[in-house]
Amino acid sequence: MDPQTGGCLCGDCRYQVTAPPLRVTTCHCRYCQKTTGSAYMVEPIFDIGAFGMVSGAPKIWGQLSEGSGKHVWLHFCGACGTRLYLSFERFDQIIGVFAGTFDDPNWFEISPDNARHIFLSSAMRGTIIPANIETYAEHNTALDGTRRAPVIFEAPRRL
Repeated sequence: MDPQTGGCLCGDCRYQVTAPPLRVTTCHCRYCQKTTGSAYMVEPIFDIGAFGMVSGAPKIWGQLSEGSGKHVWLHFCGACGTRLYLSFERFDQIIGVFAGTFDDPNWFEISPDNARHIFLSSAMRGTIIPANIETYAEHNTALDGTRRAPVIFEAPRRL
């Protein structure tokens, strides 16, 4: 695939990915709500080796996850404040990119084959969840690493 690029509002920080996302997570947790200033974060997940900064050096802010007790690091432009991606102590081989920072945020597919919605227990009222997508009340992986069973709605569901 051709590399896909993205970056911040001011152009100081630019990145590229060289592979399609492993999956696309839509996260409804309070952390993602606060960091996006929205109802949820659309987060294509990449193997860490497929992601690289092309220019600039993002600042990093870390916070302990309330659920896992592990660090989540927010990488953002120090000049304009654009949030670019997340890295995780718990999942150290992946990064999650803020989808809207891609130059073409529609370059990757979001489908039942590669997508899931997590933390529906804290989703904002009125959020519409698409049909045939894996959903989870919390994270899809328990703290011991076992995968939780998904709930899949046959029709779109308004929360």
